[in-house]
Amino acid sequence: MIAAALGSGPDKIRSPADLIASGIHSAEAAALTTSLLVVGILVAIALSDTVGRIRLQVFGFLGCAVGLVIATLSIEASGAARVYLIMAGVMLFNFMTNLGPNAQTYLLAGEVFPTEVRGMGAGFAAMIGKVGAVATTFGFPILLVSMGTRSLLYTLAVSSVLGALVTWMFRIETTGVNLDRIGR
Repeated sequence: MIAAALGSGPDKIRSPADLIASGIHSAEAAALTTSLLVVGILVAIALSDTVGRIRLQVFGFLGCAVGLVIATLSIEASGAARVYLIMAGVMLFNFMTNLGPNAQTYLLAGEVFPTEVRGMGAGFAAMIGKVGAVATTFGFPILLVSMGTRSLLYTLAVSSVLGALVTWMFRIETTGVNLDRIGR
């Protein structure tokens, strides 16, 4: 579907060459949408020390929510508009994920704990993240079937907004702070 939005791929598979061309075109479309993950992390690296980790994380969570809502709007759309909404939503989500929650969570987990327990605290935070990843891998398909695409995407958007709210409410900004002073 995403490949079709970019044009130039075969409209029907009539031969092995069409199948290969379609696969290449799909890979190009996937590379386009996922390239924003790399762009997001590069922007996060550039801005973390100037804008601040908490602001980027909150902004990233809110941007993820907007991307999910845009993707959800594609359910009612048809034709090219549907594909463009999906692409725009996924691309915005990918960029904002790596600008905010992904990059800043790793950064903050290594900085917010007092020096004496920093390694253990960062390790515990990483472990909880892995537990969440495993739970999502197994739980997401179940939720998709039981809730439906629209409800699940809106629920994920709300969870992103909640992530921004919780981040802001319990913030510990480490930008420009001497990490040896954290916890004192």
